[in-house]
Amino acid sequence: MGLHFLGKDPNSDRDQSPTVWDDGDCYVVQGWRITDEATLAEIGDVPAHETVIRIPKRLMPVFPEVNGSRGGAG
Repeated sequence: MGLHFLGKDPNSDRDQSPTVWDDGDCYVVQGWRITDEATLAEIGDVPAHETVIRIPKRLMPVFPEVNGSRGGAG
């Protein structure tokens, strides 16, 4: 199964945004990379094959578990 677009942050620029897709087993999320050293220190060690991102709470309605459907914002 390919990616199914669920939605993007309605307050973002047209070509760059926090965005959410469904790949069948997981959600794929594009967000803002966290570079703030204090925040990263609170998170602790992140394995080299992972990253930590930030998405706005206003993007939560695109998740089916929240809106009872298959996406829909943006």
